[in-house]
Amino acid sequence: MPLVAHNDLPTFAKLQQEGLQVLTPGLADQQDIRELHIGLLNMMPDAALAATERQFLRLIGESNPIAQFFVHPFTLDVLPRGDSAREHIKKYYDDFEQIKQLGLDALIITGANVIGPDLSKEVFWASLIEVADWAHQNVTSTLCSCLATHAVLDFRYGQKREQQAVKKWGVFRHQVVDVSHPLVDDINSQFDVPHSRWNSVYRQQFMDAGLKVLVIGDDGCVHLATSPDGFRTIFFQGHPEYDTVSLLKEYKREVNLYIAGEITEYTPLPENYFCDFNAAICREYQGRVDKSLAQQSQVPEFPEHLLLKNLQNTWQDTASAVIGTWLGLIYQLTNVDRRKPFMDTVDANNPLGL
Repeated sequence: MPLVAHNDLPTFAKLQQEGLQVLTPGLADQQDIRELHIGLLNMMPDAALAATERQFLRLIGESNPIAQFFVHPFTLDVLPRGDSAREHIKKYYDDFEQIKQLGLDALIITGANVIGPDLSKEVFWASLIEVADWAHQNVTSTLCSCLATHAVLDFRYGQKREQQAVKKWGVFRHQVVDVSHPLVDDINSQFDVPHSRWNSVYRQQFMDAGLKVLVIGDDGCVHLATSPDGFRTIFFQGHPEYDTVSLLKEYKREVNLYIAGEITEYTPLPENYFCDFNAAICREYQGRVDKSLAQQSQVPEFPEHLLLKNLQNTWQDTASAVIGTWLGLIYQLTNVDRRKPFMDTVDANNPLGL
């Protein structure tokens, strides 16, 4: 069911242009449908702020539960921001105090940029713990994405992420390993998920923390897991919210950093993402870039227009299905008073009866 454009956030208009159903508050008021209020703690840097909004709102808007979705983006004041991002946040975002007063049915926490291996030294650390701990006590379910998963595994379960020898970057095949959980009902037993990270929390670490591992990659990497109760916290290590073009945009940014001399090695192609034609174009462009830099001549423009038409999305249907199931379960487990995490008839330690 539809998103409700309860404020002037530009993401609503862009999703509407894509064909997603978005209700005005006036139309929403005319429908006898229950609301779900979902917080989106957006910790992404300025350049990815709006794109991250669109990615998660799209997944929410494409889900199937019979509800109206009010999404409330907010961020952490301690994160460094430029003038444009600060203005966007001031105009369209709630602050954490407003979120606490409102109450939420669910919360999504995005990833963030980090500057070192020790997450506890990041500027957002204490503020993130405050939000996550509040949600753990007051919100029915919290979904953690990538870096947020690593942070919660660290401060709540004592499992620190480890840097990998090479960056896990591309689109990878995964498989369901626990078919008993409703989050993986009615999805393919094997499906793709994009990843983009240098660090990992490994399967044994999830198990040592007493967490339920639901989906792993062909290399044993955990993508989807839950807290011991099966629902209070949902962990993604991949990026199922990514747009079809997200890895292309990231690849282009990395290539431009190489051209500018900010990194010394030309970035490799993301795995299992480009078709043979696109891979050939990228390799040819790399040769042209290196030749131009060696001759100190003008570097040719990145051939994005040639790559776009050949991109394939092999993950979004499964991502929408998982998010839809998650929101459907939240709908069943909450009531109209969002300040009560579970209905009185539900066992908070095992809400799904697993």
